[in-house]
Amino acid sequence: MAGLIKREDIDEVRTRTDLKEIVDAYVTLKSAGIGSYKGLCPFHDERSPSFHVRPQMGYFHCFGCQESGDVISFIQKMDHISFSEAVEKLAGRIGYELRYEDGGTGPRREDVGKRQRLLDAHKIAGEFFRAQLLTPQAAAGRAFLSERGFDREAAEHFGVGFAPQGWDALLKHLTGKGFTHEELKLTGMFSEGQRGIYDRFRGRLIWPIRDIAGDTVGFGARKLFEDDQGPKYLNTPETSLYKKSQVLYGIDLAKKAIASKRQLVVVEGYTDVMACHLAGIDTAVATCGTAFGAEHIKVARRLLSDDGTGGEVVFTFDGDAAGQKAALKAFDEDQRFVAQTFVAVEPSGADPCELRQRKGDEAVHALIRSRRPLFEFAIRTTLAKFDLSTVEGRVSGLRASAPVVASIRDGSTRMGYSQELAGWLGLADPNEVLRAVKGAERRSHTQPGSHTSGAHTQSGSQAQPGAHSQPGAALTGQGNQRDGVVHGRQLPGAAAEVIEAPPAFVRPDPRDPQGRMEREALEVVLQHPGYLSAGNWQHFAATEFVVPAYRAIQQGIYQAGESQEATSQWLEGVRAHVPPELGSLVAELALSPLPATREETLQRYCRDILRRLFELQITRLKEERLGALQRMDPAVDPESYNLLQRELMELETARRQLRGDG
Repeated sequence: MAGLIKREDIDEVRTRTDLKEIVDAYVTLKSAGIGSYKGLCPFHDERSPSFHVRPQMGYFHCFGCQESGDVISFIQKMDHISFSEAVEKLAGRIGYELRYEDGGTGPRREDVGKRQRLLDAHKIAGEFFRAQLLTPQAAAGRAFLSERGFDREAAEHFGVGFAPQGWDALLKHLTGKGFTHEELKLTGMFSEGQRGIYDRFRGRLIWPIRDIAGDTVGFGARKLFEDDQGPKYLNTPETSLYKKSQVLYGIDLAKKAIASKRQLVVVEGYTDVMACHLAGIDTAVATCGTAFGAEHIKVARRLLSDDGTGGEVVFTFDGDAAGQKAALKAFDEDQRFVAQTFVAVEPSGADPCELRQRKGDEAVHALIRSRRPLFEFAIRTTLAKFDLSTVEGRVSGLRASAPVVASIRDGSTRMGYSQELAGWLGLADPNEVLRAVKGAERRSHTQPGSHTSGAHTQSGSQAQPGAHSQPGAALTGQGNQRDGVVHGRQLPGAAAEVIEAPPAFVRPDPRDPQGRMEREALEVVLQHPGYLSAGNWQHFAATEFVVPAYRAIQQGIYQAGESQEATSQWLEGVRAHVPPELGSLVAELALSPLPATREETLQRYCRDILRRLFELQITRLKEERLGALQRMDPAVDPESYNLLQRELMELETARRQLRGDG
């Protein structure tokens, strides 16, 4: 049995090995002062760098998880190998011949670390496959590559090879190199039958799958011949080296570019990685037969220095339904990143390899440039299921998309996308979306999937949506004048209530800034209804009140009819048209003191309040029309597009007139 490695040799390996160079293969390091570097710890998940390296000392330490040690212990921890195996690996890397206590020049074969033996077998197998690609029987493999725009130089760069069609070509080659059948069983390159082991990959194009340090740990194989009954792609099964949830094809070639550009592009296949790199997108990698998951993210974040100071991850997926499903699945894992995540989808369904074949390298760059934030993609994909030109479609779209927005963990980002969603839906008031999102967020913490139907518990006409008034009706008074008109205009707001409204009207808090303007306007109208004469009546009826209780009173006023004076009979008429629980609120508003001590100041106050109310409504209508324009293609429907533009001009004119009247 071989003895221990001599102490002086261990010291020599430790001294001659550059710790920073070794760590750089796993972690992106940045300067942290003279002679010091830092990065995201490879031993625990963190969002800000606490892993420090001092090459001159040959030592590392993480202030987060407290892991520390020298270059040998670092390799032990990262590669999950013994102390001796780590020393042997580092010695081999610098070309240093180790001596052992038994006087030998190296360990006997049976004592060599199993992991290194497996790595050696893969290295030799890769060389064998590459050589076979040049043989006559590999013509189909070379044709496959050529048809996709890959020449011999590209094949050599990516280490592409060919597995002969026989049953034991690789087996004979590796046993001829001194490997035993028991060792080869552990590599995943062989299958086992009644007569023993045989080549797993036969008559296939071969891609070596390497870890971040550049060691080959497995292979991916593509079917070439019709008589091959196996799957289109066949990968190495799980082994002690090959963990598909951790490996990324192309990471060895892309790691430096990922670190320097702080960009990671995730594609779906081996040829897509090749096409991207050859087109100049040298940050591309691919998963190997599995979804991009948590372990992949750990590797990516360390390379990206994902500490909140920048960086981006771009997922590319086919434009078909399966590609969209994959993108939405990525949404589930996305928020483990601090870097911004994007989706780049080719509408025609072409993958990067096909895109490069058809349109050249620039088309691949254009695909990456067309990326959209993953959050936006997830929300818009949800909205695409609904007809947003209809009220019902917008209500359903809000219901479906609110949980997606609610799942965004970062509060500022969630707020931003709530506002964006209001625009995409064409809703005048973003608060409607905010309420819907908050409701979805609450349900996700209590009873996921449950739905409230508070809007249906409201009495009277509150549960009866009417028709939309015509464009510009708020200004001209020419809209639909039937009783449901106010609720017809309120339907986008009602959408939020359908999701999260309480079972009955909640008495508004007078100090609530959201409802303050509405409360003051109702106080003015209930106490001095005469100010609604001369055309203001229709403006008031079409105004979109946000607070449910105030909206109900607004409709009660409209249904009670115009009045020059606030008589008891008129007030009773108002109360008769609101739910019973709001009767006392009508009285409170009608009797609340107004902040004016003289008639002149009272008139000015009332006019100012109503002008501000109507100006707010005009602003909301403009936002609604702008939302409609965002959803409209002027080339498809130029007449409607121009109509909306004219309405926007009319709204702006009305807004200026209101200000001029003041």
